[in-house]
Amino acid sequence: MTFTPADQPPVPVTGGETAATIATGADEPPKAAASYIWLVTFANFGVFMALVTPIAISLAIRVEQLAPGNEEYLGYVTGAGGIAALLAAPLFGMLSDRTRSRLGRRRPYLIGLTVVGVIALLVLAEATSILVLALGWMLAQIGWGSMMTLLTASLADRLPESQRGGVSALGGVVSQLAPVAGALLAGGLAGDNFLLFLVPGAVGIVGAALFVCLVHEPDSRRLPAAGPVTVSALARTYVFDPRQSPDFAWNWLGKFLFMSGLTFSSTFTAFYLAARMGVTVDEVSGLVAGIAGGSILAAMAGAVGGGFLSDKLRRRRVFVLAGACVFATGAVVMALSPSIPLIIVGAVLGNLGIGVFSAVDQALMLDVLPARETEAGRYTGIYGFANTPRSPWPVA
Repeated sequence: MTFTPADQPPVPVTGGETAATIATGADEPPKAAASYIWLVTFANFGVFMALVTPIAISLAIRVEQLAPGNEEYLGYVTGAGGIAALLAAPLFGMLSDRTRSRLGRRRPYLIGLTVVGVIALLVLAEATSILVLALGWMLAQIGWGSMMTLLTASLADRLPESQRGGVSALGGVVSQLAPVAGALLAGGLAGDNFLLFLVPGAVGIVGAALFVCLVHEPDSRRLPAAGPVTVSALARTYVFDPRQSPDFAWNWLGKFLFMSGLTFSSTFTAFYLAARMGVTVDEVSGLVAGIAGGSILAAMAGAVGGGFLSDKLRRRRVFVLAGACVFATGAVVMALSPSIPLIIVGAVLGNLGIGVFSAVDQALMLDVLPARETEAGRYTGIYGFANTPRSPWPVA
């Protein structure tokens, strides 16, 4: 494989698009086949499950095994993994943009990162100290987390504007179902560390393998090639000029602000409910679980409705704004509610808004992505910076 440097001028074709697009030089790829859509959706489900299950439950179990009574170590472990993910995703995105191979641009890295992800899960299962556990989680974030970036880059390569909202909606449904499925699996496997990590990981392996084997990516060796990646090109991977890409910059900022607000509002939900009800945090766990169940359904409905409608009406910004407003309304209702039923209404409203915003905002990002032909991987990695760390569960 060879690489072209980050400062190479744009070329009119992309290795990730269909063969017909490369041959015709069309500005947009033709509509993606249903088989591609379902394969990339299942791949996202598997990768998300392999990555989110440890956050939801498995890491907490291992921390309790390795350092009983030191729950704060979980924050150190997840924080280290978050930093690794932030550094790795744009890097692998950029390298895939410039890869010239018989397998195309994305597939070599999807294969390699799957191997890294599996090794990481083995390390997590066998870790003998918190330090090893942290290193394992950093590897997991590099492997599975970077795969999410490359799958999103594949959407940028292959989807025309008319399909981006609908496919992003399916991604929103996956992001709600995968944590639930992962938690249910982990709950039944808590006595076996290998199964606790490797069973969810097996779903990720199957999803990635089906995508790599069944989704054809054209040979990228005929794309223009240049010299090796330089130090300045690596540094440039993590930044972009908002003046040259104002639409992408506004999209990124909106996502960052929304996710920051979501993090603040969801982190202490259990403590808030306990204080309002005058009970302990343990005593509200059932209520939190019940609200989470309704919230998942609301988020899925919002993602599907917002994503597909935005495609049909060919409007994105109005749905992004509406989603943010509905989320804010739900947060205010929760904060001011004098009773539990109204708190539940606020939580459901908030998650309906989250579903609409998340699906349509990703579609909007794919619409305004700079340098789509040459740097889709790098920019989807940068877009990931806007996702501030938070629990995979919906707002309770």
